[in-house]
Amino acid sequence: MKLLVILFLLVCVLVPCLAITSSKKEAGPQTVLILLGAPGAGKGTQAVRLSEKYGLPQIATGDLFRENLKNETEIGRKAKTYMEKGELVPDEVVLEMLFQRLSQKDCRKGYILDGVPRTIPQAEILQNYLTHSHADVTVLSLEVPDSMILERIAGRLSCEKCGAPYHLLASPPKKSGVCDRCNGPLIQRKDDTPEVIGERLKAFHLQTEPLKEYYQKKGHLVMIDGTVSKQETIAQIDKVLSTTPLFN
Repeated sequence: MKLLVILFLLVCVLVPCLAITSSKKEAGPQTVLILLGAPGAGKGTQAVRLSEKYGLPQIATGDLFRENLKNETEIGRKAKTYMEKGELVPDEVVLEMLFQRLSQKDCRKGYILDGVPRTIPQAEILQNYLTHSHADVTVLSLEVPDSMILERIAGRLSCEKCGAPYHLLASPPKKSGVCDRCNGPLIQRKDDTPEVIGERLKAFHLQTEPLKEYYQKKGHLVMIDGTVSKQETIAQIDKVLSTTPLFN
């Protein structure tokens, strides 16, 4: 069974990579920005801003799940079987969904990954994909202590239609309760409670935080102080990216 899973993941990696490699001459260097950080650290807010600024698609696992479930794709139905049982969706399903998205034309120039990878195994398979596609990778880790995250969660909102993130104090919508991007209604997630967030933070520290050391060893990681104001955080990120040729 384990051998079948490995073979499946290799197919998911190599097939899209062949497509990217064949278009490499036309597309030029590929820019990949990975955002790391605990839930509530501000990854979604920064991903939206950077996507608009640099013209790169923002790719978040939540959006991938919503799109595939809404369109009732084969991979969406596969994920749904696990979700309905209250089980975590396996890496091979998440990565198949991701690599299908990365093979689309709008990702040829590059893309922004928001909340993925989440584990070392996911990162290792993604790294193989990025190596084959000759991507230039920058990893930004938004550093915010758990105590501050719990304070921030109370004001967090998201668009029910497009998933755009907002915060009542840090990044409020122009019109109360309405999304600036699509005019959809803004809602508070049911899992945005101190108890649930506490469990998600535990999972982050156990499963995702080790990615910082993983990417640091590869020379991709840049730490961003996320405890300061939104404008100060933006200034830090823009300063880092200004020294990266492909973001100029």
